[in-house]
Amino acid sequence: MRTQRMATGVSVLALLTLAACGTDAGSGPGSGSGGGGGGDTARSDVPVTGVAWSVDSLTVDGKRTAAPEGSRLEIDRKGRATAYFGCNHIGAKAEVDGDRITLSEQAHTEMACGESVDAFEKAAVAALGSELTAKLSGEKLTLTTEGDDTLALSEEKAADLVGTRWAVDTLLDGESATSVPADLPEDRAPHLTFGEDGTVQGNYGCNSYRGTAEVKGSAITFGPPAGTKKLCPDPEMETERAVLTVLDGPATYTIKGRTLTITADDGKGIAATVAPEEGEGTREQG
Repeated sequence: MRTQRMATGVSVLALLTLAACGTDAGSGPGSGSGGGGGGDTARSDVPVTGVAWSVDSLTVDGKRTAAPEGSRLEIDRKGRATAYFGCNHIGAKAEVDGDRITLSEQAHTEMACGESVDAFEKAAVAALGSELTAKLSGEKLTLTTEGDDTLALSEEKAADLVGTRWAVDTLLDGESATSVPADLPEDRAPHLTFGEDGTVQGNYGCNSYRGTAEVKGSAITFGPPAGTKKLCPDPEMETERAVLTVLDGPATYTIKGRTLTITADDGKGIAATVAPEEGEGTREQG
């Protein structure tokens, strides 16, 4: 049961490389990609690396299918790719040469989702297994497979740290990552929202809380939180302990598109994505 919904190790390792790419995303294609970067393994005449791309649609055999909400693809400048098509997190090795992109050594989590999402993900993963030709037009990117199927993508703009409801979906520990259990009760799914007044509030996975968050550049210092003190079943409590460890004391953060990564000084961290605003989520008090 729980083990089927947990992602381990390399399966979402690429997600963590976001933390190495600067403070905020949203810079245009090619921003920062023309510099030296002597150790980079992914280089391209078509500047697709270092940009968070939202997947718009997939066309297979002439039939276009809209992508599930939140679908995205990113290739960092160190040669790692991460993708999400509405269900599982996918990581791969990326080789970029001119306008040609090859993804290999794919690894992914193994959650089962709805039939339509599963079908799209399966087709998209198959497309990524082909050598891809990249064509950039403004903020739009088209990836074409050897069989002339296409993935249509748009450059993601960086979400705002403050005022955004961030849903925590991944727990980080050094170079490993674990997905938050997908079957947590909706009212206890971990999330956080930063306020203009230097506060942060949300839910750790069991208890709601409110505290302070001092943001300076890419650094955040979390003050002691005040919150409820309920006891919940083990999955919720395990998640809560992991999230609480990160949101207590000094940390650093990055935002790439719709993904926020927060990393504490001890290497433990969380990754969160933009979630729809919900009254109970943004007004919870500790």
